[in-house]
Formats: sequence, structure tokens, C-alpha cells
Amino acid sequence: MPVLTQPPGMGDVLKYEVNPNYTREVITLAQGMPYPVGSVLGQITASGKYKLATSGGADGAETAIAVLLYAVDATLADAIGIVLRRGPAIVAKTALIFDATVSDAAKVATKHTQLNAAGIVPRDGV
Repeated sequence: MPVLTQPPGMGDVLKYEVNPNYTREVITLAQGMPYPVGSVLGQITASGKYKLATSGGADGAETAIAVLLYAVDATLADAIGIVLRRGPAIVAKTALIFDATVSDAAKVATKHTQLNAAGIVPRDGV
């Protein structure tokens, strides 16, 4: 019998939120890549669009402020996505996806702290 593998979903990332009408927002993701569920996002100051939160840079996206709840393909054009934008909310640390520049434990911890500031609490073992 073949083994079926299901891709990660919102339930793998989001473990608790106080009220979806308050914590979620519809946003525009910047063109250039497919964004997987759990992507940790920052907002580009000049355009207001979101992209993976980087570790460095000066476009505004270096601050993690949101977590993508559903996978979105923005490879060819800007795309609409639904994000967890504010808390109180809890997300699973192991399900979060970071930009390649967030490459060590200290940088990941910085992104976790930034999400905490937005009321989005990354936790182990949830």
C-alpha cells in the first residue's frame, strides 16, 4: 500500500488565537516565490507588501510581524494571502518558515521576539 504524505496546513502552525476576526488580515505578498504555510513575514515599508522577514536590510521587512496561514504562490505576480497579524495567538515554533538569511539560532530567536511583540507567541511542543 502506498504511503500518502499530506503537506503542512494551518493547523500545524496555528495552535491558538483569541478571535480570527481580530487576529487575521488579508495582505499582499510580494512577487518572486511560493510562500509556504508558516512563513514568517515582514512588511516592506515603501509598498506595504509582505515578504519573508529577513535578517538585515533596510526595507522594513527585517522585522517579523506576521505568519502566513495558507500557502500562496506568488512566483509570477503579487498575490493575496491570509496572515496571523496580531495576538493573542500561539504558533508552533517547529512549523515556522524563515528566510535563508535567518540562518542561526540567535537570528531565529530574534524573529521569535519580534513575533512576541505582535502578540504572536511561538512555543515548543504545542
